[in-house]
Amino acid sequence: MNQETIKHSELTFQAMVESTPNAILLVNKEGKVVYLNNQSEKLFGYTRFELIGRLVEELIPKRFRTNHPKYREGFFDSPSVRAMGSGRDLFALRKDGSTFPVEIGLNPVVTADGTLVLASIIDISERKKAEERFRLVVESAPNAMILVNQNGIITLANNQTEKLFRYDRSELVGNKLEILLPERFRQNHPQHRNYFFANPSARAMGAGRDLYALRKDGTEVQVEIGLNPIDTVDGLMVIASVIDITERKTQEKIVLRQKELEVKNKELEQFAYLASHDLQEPLRTVSNYIQVIEEDFGEELNAEVRNSLNTIKSATNRMSILVRALLDFSRLGRGKTLSYADCNKVVSDVVSDLESLIKSSGTKLTIGKLPRLNSYETELRQLFQNMISNAIKFKKEGIPPEIRIESEKLGEQWKFSIQDNGIGIDPMFHERIFQIFQRLHPEGMYEGYGIGLANCKKIVELHGGRIWLDSEKDTGSTFHFTLSDLPI
Repeated sequence: MNQETIKHSELTFQAMVESTPNAILLVNKEGKVVYLNNQSEKLFGYTRFELIGRLVEELIPKRFRTNHPKYREGFFDSPSVRAMGSGRDLFALRKDGSTFPVEIGLNPVVTADGTLVLASIIDISERKKAEERFRLVVESAPNAMILVNQNGIITLANNQTEKLFRYDRSELVGNKLEILLPERFRQNHPQHRNYFFANPSARAMGAGRDLYALRKDGTEVQVEIGLNPIDTVDGLMVIASVIDITERKTQEKIVLRQKELEVKNKELEQFAYLASHDLQEPLRTVSNYIQVIEEDFGEELNAEVRNSLNTIKSATNRMSILVRALLDFSRLGRGKTLSYADCNKVVSDVVSDLESLIKSSGTKLTIGKLPRLNSYETELRQLFQNMISNAIKFKKEGIPPEIRIESEKLGEQWKFSIQDNGIGIDPMFHERIFQIFQRLHPEGMYEGYGIGLANCKKIVELHGGRIWLDSEKDTGSTFHFTLSDLPI
């Protein structure tokens, strides 16, 4: 090759190096810079006259300089085109002392002065910032986020993934995604993954199917998964957002069960209403015929017949009362109207209505401050009336009733307590007394048919509350019930 050809080749090489958008350095075996292009001057802040002839280690942060000559010697021992520091984060040093992340490609170049290495240097600061922003977004996500490559290898997992699957991320990254799948789903998963990468688009995984994931401890969790394709420097990947929906599914089952129960309860209420309503007519017919027989044949009836008619009349009257009670029970809540009620006024009105009973029994009433709340006022009034009437009815012989009514806020509800000094109730009957037509005493001992507390329970439940009592026989009773401040 003559001098003119050599000169032409050098000029061509120089023109190519100067036109490249990357920083280019030529370094000899001793580690000295023999050439750099314009982009290198811009990147490192040196002029080429300041760098040529100086060791390349001056462009490396001090913490990396010690080992660099060894790497350089290794390259010249086996020169080949390759990336520098594969798998390691590389940094360079500017003239002003600032460091920045770089990506470096090495290429051996044979010249008349021996083999040189051409280093192509790319400033990847912006890419690193973007990666860090992406990492922070993933890390701060409320869901488990898992980045998976086309081979099904996990390359990133956030803190929520560790919590959900109970693995350390070091156990996940580098592992196959199938580690998080129950055994029965693993065989077909690579096929689904290949289909996704062949048709990448943001979508829900397994639409229409129940999805389950596998924790480290072998337990399964029902999940919902969203898939998003992401282009990275390492190729197309998929980021999976995984949500534990166990609690939601449990709540859905509870809501479904509640709706089924509500439908059945309405059917039962409707049946009770119709049955009790229709039974009234034949009872009235029986009563009317008894009355006709007594009026038309009164003087002809002997004592035995009269006694039989009186028994029929008494049984018919009792059954009529029971049917009316059942009808009232089934009507509770029908056409109910929600309003903002002052419980102080409701109780005051009830006390006025029961004034005669209260005076005749010598009842002493103590009423604390009661709340105002959204409620079904008519039913609420019946609730307090039943409670106060019962407390008076079941008083101890010879001891005037003492009744104390109080309330307190209990979370989102109001708790009411009605305490008396009456005969008390054995704990074995605490559940039974709220069932319809349940009586604890012989018929005739106390007035009533065992439906008052059943009505109270139904009214409390209409308000989203519950009712219970503290009581021992002969020690008085305290009935408690909670009421919700219902939304209007």
